[in-house]
Amino acid sequence: MPSIEQLQKLLAADPADPFVLYGLAQEHAKAGQTDEAVAHYDRCLAADPGYCYAYFHKAKALEDAGRVPEAVATLKAGLAAAKKAGDAHATSEISGYLDMLE
Repeated sequence: MPSIEQLQKLLAADPADPFVLYGLAQEHAKAGQTDEAVAHYDRCLAADPGYCYAYFHKAKALEDAGRVPEAVATLKAGLAAAKKAGDAHATSEISGYLDMLE
């Protein structure tokens, strides 16, 4: 995975690229920078509400930070998005994670 700095350069070329925003969110989450991660997941989802795994990993970052109610809300939104997109795999994974948290 490219570094945060490399991803920021890519983002400068296309500020609404959901793949780059997701990558930045993932890198911030790995670094324990929850607020930055969540902000980038939110930007990713604003650019592409059907980017189902952004919901999953946003919820994981929130859970890791002890923000379980926010994680649950994120998973519920992700479940709706996955069903709307017809993504059975994402629906299953998000549903399983939601069941674990509830």
